[in-house]
Amino acid sequence: MATIRLAAMEDVPALQQLIVESVRSLSLPYYSTREIDSGLLHVFGVDRQLIRDATYFVAEIEGQLVGCGGWSKRKTLFGGDQAQSTRVDELLNPETDAARVRAFFVHPEWSRRGIGRQILNACEEAASKSGFTRLELAATLPGEPFYSALGYSILEPFDIPLPDNQSLPVIRMEKRIQ
Repeated sequence: MATIRLAAMEDVPALQQLIVESVRSLSLPYYSTREIDSGLLHVFGVDRQLIRDATYFVAEIEGQLVGCGGWSKRKTLFGGDQAQSTRVDELLNPETDAARVRAFFVHPEWSRRGIGRQILNACEEAASKSGFTRLELAATLPGEPFYSALGYSILEPFDIPLPDNQSLPVIRMEKRIQ
C-alpha cells in the first residue's frame, strides 16, 4: 500500500521523470512512438496549477514516487504546463459542472498494483468534499479500461490535435459521485 499525499513544488523534477517513464512504457501498446513523443512534448506533463490548488496527489513507497494524479476545480480537461499559454483556467461551479480528473500516471514497475485506484479514491473524496457530484476526464487509450473498471462511463472518443500534424486519440468519460 502506498502513502498518498498532496504534491509539492519540490516534487516536480521527480514527477516529470515519472510521467515520461509511465507514458513511454505503458502507452506503447496503444499509441505509436510518434504519438507518444508528440504527446510528451505537447500534452503530458506536470500541471503546476494543480499543485498550487492542492488538488494533485502523489503515491510514495519507501520514499520513491510511484504514481501521481489529481482532480481540478478548473475548466481545463487535460494538459501540462506546456499548454498554459493556450488555455483559460476558469473555476468550475460544483452545482452545475463536473470536476476534472487530471494527469494520472503510474510508474511502469508499479502498474496494476492498486496505486492508481488509491490516488483516484483520494481525488473522488476531495472533489466530493468540495461539493462536486460529477467527475469528468479525458482518458488515454491505456487509461480507459482502468476508469471503466472504477465506474466511469464513456461519453465520446475524440482526438486532441497536436501542433506537429499528429493527434492523440482519447476518450471523454464521466462518473457521478456522492
